[in-house]
Amino acid sequence: MAETVNIMIVGVGGQGTLLTSRILGGIMEKGGYDVKLSEVHGMAQRGGSVVTYVRYGDKVEEPIVEEGQADILIAFERLEAYRYAHFLKKDGVIIVNDQRIDPMPVVTGAMEYPENIIEKLSSKYTVYSVDAMKEALEIGNPRVFNVVILGMAARNMDFDKDEWIEVIKNTVPPKTVDINVKAFEHGYNME
Repeated sequence: MAETVNIMIVGVGGQGTLLTSRILGGIMEKGGYDVKLSEVHGMAQRGGSVVTYVRYGDKVEEPIVEEGQADILIAFERLEAYRYAHFLKKDGVIIVNDQRIDPMPVVTGAMEYPENIIEKLSSKYTVYSVDAMKEALEIGNPRVFNVVILGMAARNMDFDKDEWIEVIKNTVPPKTVDINVKAFEHGYNME
């Protein structure tokens, strides 16, 4: 692998972007790659945007992904996917949680939440959309929706499923291992 692979994880504060980036970093280190993680916090405690960059390859110099350079965009909320889609390469892939969380300007009535976000993104990029919150509720814990999405994203990456599971077991809090592995497998096996 000569070139660097660039992944962005975007979401709203409290959605698990940081844990997800740690799992991604773990699988890439396990694969023997040079990995750089960079976390950009907006108003994370108040439901603001949170962006995490994960870059891996033979030798990675910079931790930040530039506009037009992301190979994969993992979005935990559809407006966040829309907001950061311009970071994708032309052949980039979006894995998006089809969930709406109104940002403060929408809540206060200063702005309207955009319509048909998934359709607009799909007209330009390869988009895999899932209602991950619904899927996580079905397996027993809505808090693992981020790992459901990670399971879907893992299918678009060159790492063995068993290696992913090992990294998840070593990264998540011990009492949440079983539900997180279940969430990952659920996302991984989704069509």
